[in-house]
Amino acid sequence: MSHLFSPFQLGPLTLRNRIVIPPMDQYSAVEGRVSDWHRIHYGALAGSGAGLLILEATAVNPQGRISPFDLGLWSDDTEEALHALLGILRAHGSAALGVQLAHAGRKGSTLPPWQGGKSAAADKGGWPVVAPSPLPWDEVSPVPLELSESEDRKSTRLNSSHW
Repeated sequence: MSHLFSPFQLGPLTLRNRIVIPPMDQYSAVEGRVSDWHRIHYGALAGSGAGLLILEATAVNPQGRISPFDLGLWSDDTEEALHALLGILRAHGSAALGVQLAHAGRKGSTLPPWQGGKSAAADKGGWPVVAPSPLPWDEVSPVPLELSESEDRKSTRLNSSHW
């Protein structure tokens, strides 16, 4: 018998099998919140029989998103929406659940691939990009605002009230 369908111990977590659905960005969130698309998409995957389902890149602050349409976990609203999704997945699926916490850094503020994948202008929901260094993602991307080692959570440079 194949090991694919045998249980797998992952730290303290026992997966029912070795089938893992990796995180795949859906670019379907509304201001960081879960949408109907996520409920349908992840609902189907949770009931697929996989041992582990990892939710897509979920930004830890608005400036950390890859695109204006990425999931977030930076406010009460985004937390409540994600919590509701997890309730649905637990009630109707058997897969263990994980989430890919993310900060896009210099690759942030881009349009989805089907909209060209280039830097998003402010009128398309874009924002100033922040990263550990002032190196742009590519030759056509903006130079990111370099974060200093002393940057703290209350920085007004990032225009964020939630971290």
